[in-house]
Amino acid sequence: MSGTTTTGLLPEGFHDRLPPHADAAAALERRVLDVARLYGYERVDPPLAEFEESLGARLKAASAKDAVRFTDPASRRTLAIRPDITAQIGRIAATRMAHHPRPVRLSYAGTVLKLRASELRPERAMRQIGCELIGRDSVAAAREIVTVAAEALEAAGATGLALDFTLPDLVEQLAPGMAPEQLTALRDRLDAKDAAGVAAIDPAFLPLIEAAGPFDAAIARLRAHDKGGALTSRLDGLVAVADAVAGKVALTLDPTERHGFEYQSWIGFSLFARGVRGEIGRGGSYSVIGADGYEPAVGMSLFVDPILDAGLANGERRRLFLPVGTDPVLAATLRAEGWVAVAALDADDSAAAQLCTHALVEGVPVAV
Repeated sequence: MSGTTTTGLLPEGFHDRLPPHADAAAALERRVLDVARLYGYERVDPPLAEFEESLGARLKAASAKDAVRFTDPASRRTLAIRPDITAQIGRIAATRMAHHPRPVRLSYAGTVLKLRASELRPERAMRQIGCELIGRDSVAAAREIVTVAAEALEAAGATGLALDFTLPDLVEQLAPGMAPEQLTALRDRLDAKDAAGVAAIDPAFLPLIEAAGPFDAAIARLRAHDKGGALTSRLDGLVAVADAVAGKVALTLDPTERHGFEYQSWIGFSLFARGVRGEIGRGGSYSVIGADGYEPAVGMSLFVDPILDAGLANGERRRLFLPVGTDPVLAATLRAEGWVAVAALDADDSAAAQLCTHALVEGVPVAV
């Protein structure tokens, strides 16, 4: 048996993206980043791998465990392939761009690699696109990020958008004197929507489970529960953020959801779209580790693969076949008009062979 394999098999969790889906992925990325650019977000492009101790220190605990590690033959030090790009943006803002006036707006797109796949997502290599606003985590900053996320997804072709808010540090705010181990247990039971478990710890927190649901109704329930007004400013801020996209996306609130929001501070959100299984994006406020401590930030990450797999961003495949002998000046004009113009290289070529939707007949594009 030959030592050269020709099966084309890839490792589990990896895949090729073929035409026209790879073109669709590039177009989706371009549309999202174009929207971000119009809001002032400038693109950065961090490397695929970094020194493990540097990257690991900036990743949240769950992501750090997802990193694929290997020994660098040049430095003999351990490197890690990024399982998330957000931490790298924080490093760039806190080091290479530490001198930049705040806030600094950065965008990115790239591949991330996870050590193992999850049950919901069998892929290990995925594309991630995002925006980070470093130096602010105010209501105004959160409004901007939510607005950019919604507009970017609409531009990318996603429809039926829904946004689910959460308040990651709500329990800590309502139970400042609770013992750490009891607080951890309470958060776990609230996250699991375990009413009996919550009641056994502190029945006063049961209304937080009941508050989950459509945004306006959930806010009303939380305000009714907040007899002392401890949550007034927090809820007012959340309403102000939601108002930025009200009427454009469906809004819900799950005030105690913490899964995946362990490192977010006062606000977090997940994004969904009609026809796509699971979330297509996530964001919120957090802290960046800098030379002089922590600085606030707010951002969002979009997950390309679920959107493409659902066929929401594939668009129209519009290709024009140019027969042998087509005038090069005419071909250039057609391309300038936006046609994907595929030239025949010999007389045996055809529109069908080149997967063209149109053919040039007597100088005019005609559907085939």
